[in-house]
Amino acid sequence: MQQNSEETGRESKRSLVSLSAIYLVSNLINSAIPFVLLPILTRALSPAEYGAVGMFQTTIAAMAAFIGVSVQGAALRKYYDKAENEDLSAFIGSCMQVLLFSALLVLVVLTAFSEQLSFYTGLATDWLYLAVAVCVADFVVQLRLTQWQVRNKAISYGFTQLVRTVLNLTLSLLFVVSLTQGADGRILAIVLSSVAIGFFAFGSLKFDGLLTFWRFRKDYLEEALKFGVPLIPHVSGAFLVSAADRFFINSHLGAESTGFYMVAVQLAMGLAIIFDSFNRAFAPWLYSNLSSGRTDLHGKIVRYTYLYYGFLLALIPLAFLIGPAILIFIAGEKYSAAGDVVGYLVAGQIFGGMYLMVTNYVFYSKRVGLLSLITISAGLINLLLLVLLLPVMGIKGAALSFCISMFIQFIFTWLLAARRHSMPWFSAGRMI
Repeated sequence: MQQNSEETGRESKRSLVSLSAIYLVSNLINSAIPFVLLPILTRALSPAEYGAVGMFQTTIAAMAAFIGVSVQGAALRKYYDKAENEDLSAFIGSCMQVLLFSALLVLVVLTAFSEQLSFYTGLATDWLYLAVAVCVADFVVQLRLTQWQVRNKAISYGFTQLVRTVLNLTLSLLFVVSLTQGADGRILAIVLSSVAIGFFAFGSLKFDGLLTFWRFRKDYLEEALKFGVPLIPHVSGAFLVSAADRFFINSHLGAESTGFYMVAVQLAMGLAIIFDSFNRAFAPWLYSNLSSGRTDLHGKIVRYTYLYYGFLLALIPLAFLIGPAILIFIAGEKYSAAGDVVGYLVAGQIFGGMYLMVTNYVFYSKRVGLLSLITISAGLINLLLLVLLLPVMGIKGAALSFCISMFIQFIFTWLLAARRHSMPWFSAGRMI
């Protein structure tokens, strides 16, 4: 019996490693666009133009808190309730109905306040409307990817990511380099590639029998909204932590400083991509272990989590030592001012990677209300720090604010996870 348990544990670890590798490679390929384009765009665009592209991407992140209200996560969780395929397709259809209604609501707000929003973002009104289209398309793509993820269909997941990458990269090079359309060209490439893959994801869900759009199910709508609505403060708070700084920099220091800051953000985001890739494999594996009721694996999970944390923390001093030189090598001397903030941004991303390892327990519990409170509180702390530090320290103050708020978010989420699901966080060393 013990031997079978050990063999099952080894098979589970091998499965986790192999799936993580596929997700990591596919996400790295998809997310390679900013890194492949970084030395090209920083030489083809001025810091102000690069800042405008960054503001478009930040605006998309802000809208994503409300468009779809994160109910794609409810569809992922629904799979683990062992729903029949027909019921799951109706549930996904309800999620799409939520997407449609929320997108229309955002469009109404955007129309009413278009001039003000255009002023604060520095973007033309037309681009703001197209940002809504990108959010809708990205929601559908994430819905499709999560359904492959829970079924361990990593190849389909990776192929979709690859197609999106190639299309985005090709269009960006065409519009920015060949046609010299500047920031508008890069934004247009983002829009076209996102919408195209969104249509593909929609068709794929229909083809696999996972989408029944025209069936109205009040109970499914309520279930999806019960999951997603409490996450609005959570997603909004995450935005305040990770992206509000760009609005502050843009409005107080100008588009050029935003461009410097965005280059450093892009470089630090490399770690976030790796953390997200691992978590996409880790979360289903963790959920399966938690739902199995096998407490004998809990100690090992905690110990491996601590080893992972130790490795990540060791990267922080390295980022301060070599980060500025790497940034100048990639982006060029024109963006050397961004080197001052790389270390702080990397540290913040590392705390974000540690946060992902504990937030899964909260999502598994389906009790996410306090998680939203933690995230929105961290976001408000970030805003307060931005007000205090940005005028004194410039973009370095924004980076330090991000780092501190990410650490606070991680610590309090860890405490919440310990309450939501019992794990031997302080006794794992004594468990076999």
